[in-house]
Amino acid sequence: MSSETLTIGVLPLGRPTFDVPFAEEMLSGMWRDLEASGHRLVGAPALLMDAAAAEAAMDTVKAQNPDRILILQVTFTDAVMTCRIAESFDQPLAIWAVPEPRLGGRLRLNAFCGLNLASHALSLRGRLFSWRYAAPGDGELDELFGATPMVRPLEPAPSAADPAQGEALLGQLKSKSIARIGVHPEGFDTCAYQADRLQALTGLTVKGFDLAELFDRARAAPSKATDELRLAAGQMVSGLDQVDQPQLDRSLRLKLALDDIKAEGGFDAFAIRCWPETFTEYGGAVCGPVAMMGEARTPCACEADVYGAATQLLLQTASGAPVFLADLVDIDVTDNSAVVWHCGQAPLSMADPDAVKEATIHTNRKMPLLFEFPLKPGPVTFVRLSQAQGVQSLILARGEMLERDKAFTGTSGVVRFERPADEVLAGVINSGLEHHMALAYGDHVAALESFAVAASLPVIHL
Repeated sequence: MSSETLTIGVLPLGRPTFDVPFAEEMLSGMWRDLEASGHRLVGAPALLMDAAAAEAAMDTVKAQNPDRILILQVTFTDAVMTCRIAESFDQPLAIWAVPEPRLGGRLRLNAFCGLNLASHALSLRGRLFSWRYAAPGDGELDELFGATPMVRPLEPAPSAADPAQGEALLGQLKSKSIARIGVHPEGFDTCAYQADRLQALTGLTVKGFDLAELFDRARAAPSKATDELRLAAGQMVSGLDQVDQPQLDRSLRLKLALDDIKAEGGFDAFAIRCWPETFTEYGGAVCGPVAMMGEARTPCACEADVYGAATQLLLQTASGAPVFLADLVDIDVTDNSAVVWHCGQAPLSMADPDAVKEATIHTNRKMPLLFEFPLKPGPVTFVRLSQAQGVQSLILARGEMLERDKAFTGTSGVVRFERPADEVLAGVINSGLEHHMALAYGDHVAALESFAVAASLPVIHL
């Protein structure tokens, strides 16, 4: 522990759609650790779950003129309040996020993803910060209170690949287009994009649609087509009869609406603002339909992540296989493994053949249709067309999906990266990477490195 006693302004961030009792339990443990550190704490051990509460807590902290500002990332949150805090205080900033056990149930906290969004947003703003990803009681807290923030850019690794294969990949992308439906949620800087910048890089074109058009097309879908799709879905997963049937009908109609937009506009991929409006305004999940679209080689990116959709198209073209755009939700340095997850929308061909593929509901919004299964074991490639720190680059990683029990509900897999987990963890957060990465089975790194040469992109290997 540092010999210097500091005044620490503590701001615990949470969101009520997660497991609040568990979050409060974790916060209590974090607070005990902070008190044991010997520093003076300013603030209260209470989750700040809306802007008004956070602003009031910031005023209280500011009045005490603290030496350091510490954000406790207790659950997932978008980066809005994190950026507001960073802009409001000149003091050194730190973020402590907590992992959660892989028990096969819902992601009760999803705090790592919140840290990931925060690191990307702060890197775009040039705001350095220290960070910690560890459970309460797990070691000392020195990394949070050091004088030098830990976040630093990674040096891009130049690629010496032959550009011929990359030119072919780039040429194939130039004929493709993405339909963006809705706009990315506030605080998801990871999903922001400029159409002209993306087109200059890849040749991809983007056309925007309102969410209302998707919903209107879904409501107008023929009942016969919906019934036929339900029969087909029943061949894919078990348990369709166990979910709310009107909500299931609405969910399946979203698949038909996407098919309609694709056929009409000739689109190759979608970037869809999936929440909260598909639940709160329409009344059904788009996750299951997205899984079906991906299996049929029309990849879909959640949260209107256009660069995510472009990344999926790139990897699908390089691999000739379905692609899953996943969140990285946990890295366990002790186990040297990580968990990739996204609701319930992985292509069905990625399912572990020994597992039952089930219909399920969204863990927070409680509506179908989502698919649930662990990912099958085997080698995988991760890639991201990144805009971290405002610089376009290609992020690459190899890994091995392990034969493990389901880590969390929905579609998830436990992966061991080629590099040690602690290096991957530091690489993701220190360079401010986006929270979505595309994965496909097989080793496609050489082809993607060639693409990077053809597109004049620096390559960063995780």
